[in-house]
Amino acid sequence: MKELAIISGKGGTGKTSLAACFAFLAESLVLADCDVDAADLHILTQPRIIHQEPFVGGKKALIAPDKCSQCGICLENCRYGAIKEVFEVDPVACEGCALCHYLCPESAITMEETLNGTWYISETRMGPMVHANLIPGEENSGKLVALVRNQAKVIAEERNIDMVIVDGAPGVGCPVISSITGVDHVVIVTEPTMSGLHDMKRAAELVRGFGTPISLVINKWDIHPGMAMEIEEYGKSSDIPLAGKIPYDRLVTDSMVRRRAVVEEDPGPASEAIVEVWKVINQHICK
Repeated sequence: MKELAIISGKGGTGKTSLAACFAFLAESLVLADCDVDAADLHILTQPRIIHQEPFVGGKKALIAPDKCSQCGICLENCRYGAIKEVFEVDPVACEGCALCHYLCPESAITMEETLNGTWYISETRMGPMVHANLIPGEENSGKLVALVRNQAKVIAEERNIDMVIVDGAPGVGCPVISSITGVDHVVIVTEPTMSGLHDMKRAAELVRGFGTPISLVINKWDIHPGMAMEIEEYGKSSDIPLAGKIPYDRLVTDSMVRRRAVVEEDPGPASEAIVEVWKVINQHICK
């Protein structure tokens, strides 16, 4: 089984659209939407949920009023300001560090599990998909990403499917690290802008730390050919092969409005380029 992760150094580069296209072009696969903080792959795949479970990824403090002597130790030592002066815990501010629990002389503070989100197994026209939603403001998105990926691999093994495509989170933080750890290949999607180049470099440095093969895709390259050339030159100098360049095409937006991947529509410049990119990526994975 091969695992391909698609990431971007910043949001809005077309990462999810490309993931949906690859899913349509692959003969057999399991999709894993690991952008759990702002999941949107479901918009293009229109999943039918067949299983869902709550995600409990951490704990938060709870003060028992009947045991609390209001000594103030927790209030004085909580660096997050989560303890109110009425000796209640603000669940939004609490980081679950458990310092108050260990300091409380009355054992009045317990650490209670909290609901952080929900994860799903769905069927789509492209194949099975595992996805999730993190409750806004909740932590432990890295743990939820790991859960999504593990469930996707379980399904792949059960159904004898030889590929998992991971739609990773943008940026270089914990959710991205969890998205790419142990994968066989990483595709970095960027755009021809200064911020696109800057954030692509950061993403590439992160992936290199894992020793994972990388391919580069420049989306909407023709809106700034000069910057696209600069990105391409950086890839060459850094031994990051260019899998392809995708031109700007209004059909991509029109397809998204219809909740479909652009390669499902009539052929256009972007669709044709994506098909060629997939051929190159597929060859890298199958080495």
